[in-house]
Amino acid sequence: MKKLNIFFGGIIAAIIVIFGLRAFISSQSNDSSSGNTVTIFNWGDYIDRDLITKFEEETGYHVVYDTFDSNEAMETKISQGGTNYDLVFPSGSIIPKMIEKDLLVPLDHNKIVGMEYNSEFLMDQPYDPNNQYTIPYFWGTVGIMVNTKELPDHNIRTWADLWNPVFKNEVLLLDGARESMGIALQAMELSLNEINYDSLQEAAKYLAELTPNIHAILNNEIRSLMINGDAFIGIGYSGDAAWVASQNPDVEYILPENGGVVWTDNFAIPKTVKNKEGAYAFINFMLRPENAKQNTEYVEYATPNEAAKELLPGEVTANKLLYPDPEDIQDLEHYEYLGQEVMNYYNELFLNMKMGL
Repeated sequence: MKKLNIFFGGIIAAIIVIFGLRAFISSQSNDSSSGNTVTIFNWGDYIDRDLITKFEEETGYHVVYDTFDSNEAMETKISQGGTNYDLVFPSGSIIPKMIEKDLLVPLDHNKIVGMEYNSEFLMDQPYDPNNQYTIPYFWGTVGIMVNTKELPDHNIRTWADLWNPVFKNEVLLLDGARESMGIALQAMELSLNEINYDSLQEAAKYLAELTPNIHAILNNEIRSLMINGDAFIGIGYSGDAAWVASQNPDVEYILPENGGVVWTDNFAIPKTVKNKEGAYAFINFMLRPENAKQNTEYVEYATPNEAAKELLPGEVTANKLLYPDPEDIQDLEHYEYLGQEVMNYYNELFLNMKMGL
């Protein structure tokens, strides 16, 4: 019996050692400070993977690359702190919230090479004055895609034109409270950053009046439906619109005359960072004009890097879908963070509208 106890005791001890080793290995793999790992959290398919390989070969760092599909999912994961992300790519609209929750680390501009390449109109925005926490990565607008073959006489020039009864069951709306509520607000000649509850209720009622014209409320699926000619009007981001138009030349992209949006996705260092030097090395690498140019050609969105833009083919920079004339964007609004209470109200109003379809 004593020998049996010793035998089982040995097994238990071995199990404890094994689990201890596994826990140690796991903690090491999740710790970016061990070795030369840079752990990156970005939107899906939002970088040329060849550039990651090039960065690794040039610097000796190893990159772990994870992806997210919404700002909210990203912000939640950073808040939970389960993974030691060194670099993250939030949109401008969520940056103030992340700053407020102490989820981002202030940038040391002395360690960044290439900030001077970025377009001035995208820098020093209300969501991050003086770019204390972020630097633009890509940018674009939100507008209206129209199949001109099927709707040659559409005469759409403003958001309000979408409410025309002739477009019954034709409109693909973006599945986002800020985007869709913003459309209604701007159609009413209000700010898409409106915080007055009475005005928001009126905008929600106005958006509900668009219901007869709404074919579906979607996100990425809008691209394929517009490319295949299965839908004739779709709300979309300019980069997606450029891709759609390249596949279906009948699709025109319209920046509304009575309002529009400039959005940015941005480099930022989250509070979970374990390898700051690696994060700065990656930012500097991506800000180099030749690398920013290569990344732009892969992602096919608009680069904020003016030096990279000069390296792009003329037919790309002449594309008004990606690079509108300055006079067309000077009055466009940026999404701002409106506080959690107001954001919850936006979401509630939009959800109620969708349930009424």
